[in-house]
This record gives sequence, structure tokens and C-alpha cells, in this order.
Amino acid sequence: MPDTLTALDAFNARPPDAAEAELLTCCASRAFARKVAALRPYGSVALLVAAAEAAVRELAWPDVLEALSAHPRIGERAAGTGREAAWSRQEQSGMAEPGAEDVRAALAAGNRAYEDRFGHVYLICATGLSGAQMLARLRERLRNDEEAERAAVRGELAAITRLRLGRLMEEAG
Repeated sequence: MPDTLTALDAFNARPPDAAEAELLTCCASRAFARKVAALRPYGSVALLVAAAEAAVRELAWPDVLEALSAHPRIGERAAGTGREAAWSRQEQSGMAEPGAEDVRAALAAGNRAYEDRFGHVYLICATGLSGAQMLARLRERLRNDEEAERAAVRGELAAITRLRLGRLMEEAG
């Protein structure tokens, strides 16, 4: 059997600061990155993903807000050339639909209304969703109370983190 290092093995072997830096591209909360890195080694990618999801759901609200600060508004193109910006552009590819100007305008207005109501960016796991689907979910979530919306945000952040960890392991493999 060849002696090959898997992406997970490499992640497990990284110094804590390097592992945390990689994790920050998946979820931009330092508390998240510290916790998930500290729980290494992971015996499988599934265990890493489960630990990451649990860590996201346990974040204090200020740590969730820190993570949200790395996400562009839905419909706005992520700036930069790094891994996280590239992933964000891929995730929001449904916004590039031809003839979606009305949807983009409605999302811009919805983003403003959402931020006025909740005080932070509207977060949705946009992978595979059209602009119209993202807009419909935004309108639904505007009806949430604060507690329900915080739960929705944590769920969306966990879903995004799960996808990005998968990409991280694929890219490193």
C-alpha cells in the first residue's frame, strides 16, 4: 500500500495557526477556527464536518457576527482573489442569470430592509439557488422574530461551512 498523505492527514498535521487560517476560509470566526483546530486530529472528514457544524451552532452571537462580516451581500460580487472570495462568487452564481435585473434590484432592496431589521448581512447558503429563490427566502425570513432569525443564520452558516470544508479537503487532496 503506498504511503500517501490525505488532505485530512495534512490538515491534522498542520501547526495550530496554519490549521486555523485554513478554517477561517470556511467560517470567518476566530472562535470557530480555534475550537475546530484544537479538536484535531480527526479520524475522518465526516468527523471534521460534524465538529465544525457543532462549533458553528455553539458560537456566541458576537462570533457569528464576526463570521458574517466576511460575507458579501447576496447579489454583490465578493472582492479579492483569495479562496474565500472565489468560493463566494461560485456560491452566488445563481445571481448571474440573464435577465435577472429585476431580481437583483429586489434583492438589493431586500438586503437593505433585512439589515435595517436585523443589523447584519442576510446570509443564505446560495449554492444551487437561483436569484428568485434567494429573494423568496429573504422575504420569508424578514417575517422572523430575532430568535428565529438567529437560528436561521446559524443554520445557513453551518451549511456554508460544511460546503467550504468539503472544498478545502478536495483542493488539498
